[in-house]
Amino acid sequence: MERLFAPLLNHLLADQTWATTRLKRHAGAQALIEGGPFKLLLEVDAGGHFVAGAARAMPDVTLSLPADFPFKLLLEREQVFSSVRLSGSVDFAETLAFVFRNLEWDVEADLAKLFGDIVAHRMVRLGRALGQALTQAVKRTGENIAEYVGEESGLLATNRDLQEFSSGVAALRDDLARLEKRVAKLNAC
Repeated sequence: MERLFAPLLNHLLADQTWATTRLKRHAGAQALIEGGPFKLLLEVDAGGHFVAGAARAMPDVTLSLPADFPFKLLLEREQVFSSVRLSGSVDFAETLAFVFRNLEWDVEADLAKLFGDIVAHRMVRLGRALGQALTQAVKRTGENIAEYVGEESGLLATNRDLQEFSSGVAALRDDLARLEKRVAKLNAC
């Protein structure tokens, strides 16, 4: 798996000299990235690029991703990075976190090499529009399910129902207090 992901990451690093400069300081360091069913062991080479890591006792950094990271990566990228657990070398972990958070793929440039500038630009624009539409559809579906469960199915109490119940309990408490006072007055006579 490392032999597949290392070239992909290096492709992203190709035009990002700021990232390779940061990574060069950690040449020879290894990072274990684990999430869900997969584990990926990568090592930083002298040029600031990734190569497949060699198995040794302990990686310098372990990045543990949540099990649902592929979905979050597609829909809510920032939440993926905030839910990653890091352990090991603080300096190396901080560098990796910064690089991964700020590394961006210039999709349009890669597509332009295959299809030309105009087609690549339109493909990227279409892809963004589809991505936004998908995100909105997922969000609306979640809201509709929440509304159904809360309002129509009767499975959960709504805020309005809880407020009405709370008001009813308060009125009953006040009525009971008045009744107790009347009973006390009658007993006193």
